[in-house]
Amino acid sequence: MFSALGRIFKTPDLRRKIFFTLAMVGLFRMGSFIPAPFVDFRNVQQCLAGTSGTAGLYELINLFSGGALLQLSIFALGIMPYITASIITQLLRVVIPHFEALHKEGQAGQGKLTQYTRYMTIGLALLQSTTLITVARSGALFGSSGVPACNQLLSNDAWYAIMLMVITMTAGTGLIMWFGEMITERGVGNGMSLLIFVSIAATFPSALWAIAQSNGFEIFLIVLAVGLVIMGLVVFVEQSQRRVPVQYAKRMVGRRAYGGSNTYIPIKVNMAGVIPVIFASSLLYLPALFAQFNQPAAGGTASEWVAWIQNNLTSGDNPLYMAIYFLLIVGFTYFYVAIIFNPEEVADNMKRYGGFIPGIRAGRPTAEYLDYVLTRITLPGSLYLGLVALIPLIALATVNANQNFPFGGASILIIVGVGLDTVKQIDSQLQQRHYEGLLK
Repeated sequence: MFSALGRIFKTPDLRRKIFFTLAMVGLFRMGSFIPAPFVDFRNVQQCLAGTSGTAGLYELINLFSGGALLQLSIFALGIMPYITASIITQLLRVVIPHFEALHKEGQAGQGKLTQYTRYMTIGLALLQSTTLITVARSGALFGSSGVPACNQLLSNDAWYAIMLMVITMTAGTGLIMWFGEMITERGVGNGMSLLIFVSIAATFPSALWAIAQSNGFEIFLIVLAVGLVIMGLVVFVEQSQRRVPVQYAKRMVGRRAYGGSNTYIPIKVNMAGVIPVIFASSLLYLPALFAQFNQPAAGGTASEWVAWIQNNLTSGDNPLYMAIYFLLIVGFTYFYVAIIFNPEEVADNMKRYGGFIPGIRAGRPTAEYLDYVLTRITLPGSLYLGLVALIPLIALATVNANQNFPFGGASILIIVGVGLDTVKQIDSQLQQRHYEGLLK
């Protein structure tokens, strides 16, 4: 292992890529602590110290921004607008034929889709920054924290100050998007994913230290041991796949024979990744959002539906909340897998190039067989996603952790997935320059 690390830094090109990636990551993290204009930094720090570190509706965005959201920094929105724009672009392929045609055009079509995603990212950043500043101005960003400083997060709430803050946060999102593209082009690759990885990893020490302070060092060690076991199991499942064998018939072109090879279609157990967890979390935030904007006046009584939502759908340790969350993840897993993997398209491509599954006729029978395999393998994948997503909620109820508990939910899925992809990227680049890679 140490000899492989030595080969990494002895290879000039790879060493340059790693140092460039570290520089971009350093700038990204530095911007997460620089407050936006007209933000009262002292009051923000008092609010962060006086609350449990969660922010109700904004927990997920705060997680993906590495804690920058609650600090109202220039990178407060983080990479979340780009993630949302990417998901919307993928979903639009189902309803807009032009997007599907661009997806099939190859590199030129993908470039246009990427450009649309950039424009949509800036539009979403404008919307989200305006919403964030409005909530911070009203004093509801930290919920009912009871800290007087939380009602005075902005030093100036004039229209020009708010406009400058919106422009600054939107520009910060554009700069983060550029960081990710530069890491992909000149660094080790997977730029956007790597920035998400860094944002989530930055919250690990504070989350674990909060557990140690509130529950003692013994509970901290137990949580750490359980977390390592969970991480190992997640790595095992993320690497698991069902390999559907495929054979290609031989074709004679002139005097040469082409094809006749054996390969397989890898169908991962967790093909949907972390997207269903994000979908389910976002959908469960909507009832709490509606309830927040329908609060009674001072001294008044909340209506029955507002009180029911506050009692059942705002706290992660509620059994009804957990059950709905689990079912939503299972449903969204099937929905998203159906979008990203089209059995009919795969069967048509196989038939066009003379490929077939042994024992299955080409064409429609192949599509039906792939759909049957996909449906069966998605079931354990969806259940696995639901159970992993429930780990932070169980930790919230047992060891008084916050809902950004590092060893579960979107955190562990992204950390493991991006970590494995980055190691594979470095390994492949090492093998191009040396006959021995990073992995054995």
